[in-house]
Amino acid sequence: MDRAVGINQYGLVAYIEGKLGDFLFNLRQEIVPGCMLRSHVSILPPRPLAGSEDEATRFIQASVRHHSAFQVELSKVEVFPGSNVIYIGLAAAVAELCAMRAELNANALRYVEMYPYHPHITLAQELPEAERADALQLCQARWKEYAGPRCFPVETLTFVRNTGVCGWLDLSEARLEMPGSRL
Repeated sequence: MDRAVGINQYGLVAYIEGKLGDFLFNLRQEIVPGCMLRSHVSILPPRPLAGSEDEATRFIQASVRHHSAFQVELSKVEVFPGSNVIYIGLAAAVAELCAMRAELNANALRYVEMYPYHPHITLAQELPEAERADALQLCQARWKEYAGPRCFPVETLTFVRNTGVCGWLDLSEARLEMPGSRL
């Protein structure tokens, strides 16, 4: 039986491509070997659905039509107190991501999250306490050494479902409006 059947955990993400995406993926692999999650920023963090996948997909498609593509700029490596998630914060586009999250957290996607929404790029989570300080130092050092781009475009959102095997399955994509595309 497919382990993905019956899992009711979904999210909405913007993947990070190119040199920056590769760097972030490789850094996460260095901290958490075997982690195959693509680098991304979550618009809707993991949640159960309050409706069907089809309802959620239709709602996403209809909702993002009026949102324009935008650039996200990354800032520094930080740690969330309490959860101890190591992440890279955002220097630009927080308002756009928060507005999208507020609008899309409705209908089949409505969910009360455990933590306030704080857009970021996760580098490591659920590390044993003994490994956290070293992991944080490594992430900070690698980010300081990185000479590539520190921003990425958000042009497409991907609706994903937890597979139950340490991964996420892409279900559908929704393209944001490109600048100059209005008639």
